[in-house]
Amino acid sequence: MFVNLKRKDRLLRDLPLYFMLLPAVVLVAIFSYGSMAGVIIAFQKFVPAKGLFGDQQWVGFQNFVTLFSVPNIGLVIRNTVIIALFKMIAGVIVPVVFALLLNEVRSMLTKRIFQTVVYLPHFLSWVILSGVLINLLSPSEGIVNIFLSKLGMEQIFFLGDPDVFPATMVVSDIWKAFGFGSVIYLAALTSIDPSLYEAAVIDGANRWRQTWHITLPGISSIIVLMSVLGLANILNGGFDQIYNMYSPVVYSTGDILDTFVFRLGIEQAQYSLSTAAGLFKSGVSLIFIVGSYYLADKFTGYRVF
Repeated sequence: MFVNLKRKDRLLRDLPLYFMLLPAVVLVAIFSYGSMAGVIIAFQKFVPAKGLFGDQQWVGFQNFVTLFSVPNIGLVIRNTVIIALFKMIAGVIVPVVFALLLNEVRSMLTKRIFQTVVYLPHFLSWVILSGVLINLLSPSEGIVNIFLSKLGMEQIFFLGDPDVFPATMVVSDIWKAFGFGSVIYLAALTSIDPSLYEAAVIDGANRWRQTWHITLPGISSIIVLMSVLGLANILNGGFDQIYNMYSPVVYSTGDILDTFVFRLGIEQAQYSLSTAAGLFKSGVSLIFIVGSYYLADKFTGYRVF
């Protein structure tokens, strides 16, 4: 009885917080869970005129068989994994290195200026940034190619060369995101005991030795955690970024599952096939998410609840 009263009092106390949370819960329920009803399209020969719950023809797994018989589906999956994998690796290394370098800056004003400059792109959408990058990387009028020409180097068609396009996507994604990642690692650096550095100085350790033996081990759990959780995005090549900057010329190396699904569903109106492709991606991502949380719990003790 006493426990029930305590639970009731706690519920009444937190009731305003639950009401504040309610709009977010409703939005998630409608757009994240409610839309999952559309998964049945992957197992139907869907005709939009009959409606989602109309008398549709069921075809079982035929859409998945058709999907994996598409000539370029293997290429699309390969592009997705390669681009996402390099984004994940660079997305850990670059923020860590930048955080370590910024941590060595003693002037707080300089540190805040650098932190603000690199953090700013994180708040801009890819619609805006893609316009900026298209202008900067233009082979004829872009400032990057003009600079290369001044140095006597050949111009590079960053967004039109299939060999260069994936690297351009990875570098531009890191440019946008590494400022946010560096904030996480800078926060982790503040938890390291300063007396460890004092003891290292007494022992004659230089800055490199202090970084290698104190700083990196001190934030290693955060590095492992961010790396492991990044596995969940192994099939997320970045639709917003690539869709706004790619073209048919670079499909061979730049077309990913998200853009492939978009063209199937929206441009070609193959709703059943595109839903099957999206469900396949979601299934694989679910496996990686479960695996990443297991590894995060095993190596860092991280748990959702």
